[in-house]
Amino acid sequence: MWKRKEKKKEEKKEEKKEEREEDLLKELCGDDAKLCDILSGSLYLDPVATIPKTDLESLIEEAEKSIKDENYEEAMPKYRNAMNKAIFEATQNPGERARYIKVAQDLVSKTAKVMEKVKEKREKEGLASSRLEGRIKDYESMSERIEDVIKIASLFYNEILEERGAGERREARS
Repeated sequence: MWKRKEKKKEEKKEEKKEEREEDLLKELCGDDAKLCDILSGSLYLDPVATIPKTDLESLIEEAEKSIKDENYEEAMPKYRNAMNKAIFEATQNPGERARYIKVAQDLVSKTAKVMEKVKEKREKEGLASSRLEGRIKDYESMSERIEDVIKIASLFYNEILEERGAGERREARS
C-alpha cells in the first residue's frame, strides 16, 4: 500500500510538472496559437533524456542512407531525430545559432518531404492518414518560421533545464 501511494504521488507530481511546462509554452508563444500548436508536438519536456546523444552529423547520415535505400518509413523518424537535435543544439549554442538555424530549416524541409513520400505510399496502399497530412503542414509552417521556432524553443528549453536542475539539486540535498 505504501508503494502505491508513493507511485500515485509521483504520478501527480509529474502531471503537474507537464501542465506547468505546457502553460510555459503557451505563455512564450503568446497569441500565436499556430506556433504553440506546432511546438507542442515538437519540443520535449525532458530534452536531455529524449534527444539522441548521437552527434548531429551521424543522425543526418543515417537518415540520408535510408533515403538512398528508398526506405522512407525508416527515414522519417531519423530526420525528425536529427531535426530535433538541431533545434536543441541551436538553443544551447547561441554563438552558432545562425548555422544551426540553416541546418534545422533544411532538416525540417527534408522531414516534410519524406513525410509526403510516406503519405503517398500509404495512400496507394489505401491507408490515407489525415494526421500525417496535418504534420506535413506543421513542418512546412515550421520551415517558414524556423527563427521563431528556435527563439521560443530556446526560451522553453532554458527554462525547463533550469527548473529540472533546481529540482535535482533539491532532491540531492534532501
